[in-house]
Amino acid sequence: MRINHNIAALNTYRQLTIGQNAATKNMEKLSSGLRINRAGDDAAGLAISEKMRGQIRGLEQASRNAQDGISLIQTAEGALNEVHSILQRMRELAVQAANDTNTGTDRDEIQKEINQLTSEINRIGNTTEFNTQKLLNGTRTTTPLSTPAGATQNGGNDPQSAGATQNGGNDPQSAGATQNGGNDPQSAGATQNGGNDPQSAGATQNGGNDSQSAGTIEITLQIGANQSQSLTIDIQDMRARALGITGTAGTSGFTATNTVTDGTNNDTVEAALDVSNAANASAAITRIQIAIDRVSAERSKLGAYQNRLEHTINNLSTSAENLQAAESRIRDVDYALAA
Repeated sequence: MRINHNIAALNTYRQLTIGQNAATKNMEKLSSGLRINRAGDDAAGLAISEKMRGQIRGLEQASRNAQDGISLIQTAEGALNEVHSILQRMRELAVQAANDTNTGTDRDEIQKEINQLTSEINRIGNTTEFNTQKLLNGTRTTTPLSTPAGATQNGGNDPQSAGATQNGGNDPQSAGATQNGGNDPQSAGATQNGGNDPQSAGATQNGGNDSQSAGTIEITLQIGANQSQSLTIDIQDMRARALGITGTAGTSGFTATNTVTDGTNNDTVEAALDVSNAANASAAITRIQIAIDRVSAERSKLGAYQNRLEHTINNLSTSAENLQAAESRIRDVDYALAA
């Protein structure tokens, strides 16, 4: 007989403690629904499941990013739909003006409507935005929440702001531009600092009057859970000059004076297509048709981007679902075993 140590009692106590600890852990698992509540439960499983959780949350955010991208594209495409309608009306007017049954007064009235429609195209290009970012002016400028009267903004990128003083060297229509043949002060020979000209040399000239190429904005969408998994979409400048339907006053095919505004104020900054006689009206038909084709191409491109993003969202959702299932098998508790 041993009096100082009761081995049977000690063994019973040890077994009881083990059972209590196991019951406590099982209760914790059952109440939380997780097999792994701390690293000690399964160190390797915890590390693997945390990486999966990061991927899952990244995929879900990437899906939301793609949805935002679709919303942006739909905003731009909706505006271009209206530009299409305007151009179709302008083409109709040009065809009407090309008919010599019209008098000079008739053509003057047609010219007035063409001037206003062209200004509206500029307004759409200058004001269409998503989350304060301009989409169709080729420069991706942003709209400030508020600008005090008389304030000067630095870094402005508006390539059609007449006489504006901007820091950053981004004004391709500055007073220092060199004219080629007296036709276009925004010509390919303009000297600019900063290299940020969205209307640079190499533009396709329409009738020798417009050497200003369309600017392009690039928008990068993060459509994956990891670095470098992105999609860059580009949207061309869709304003009147970029479409080739405005030019320098007095040049062939355009009105003698500036008759088109930028759509945001009443200052005339460009010359519209001239339909004052049959020859000019016929030439205007061709120019407007080219503009229609450009808008059609841009809308088709945006539609392709949208379709791609829709498939991207489907793939991201499938990947996230499969990863969630895998993470659940590692991390979640099996109630049948834990009970």
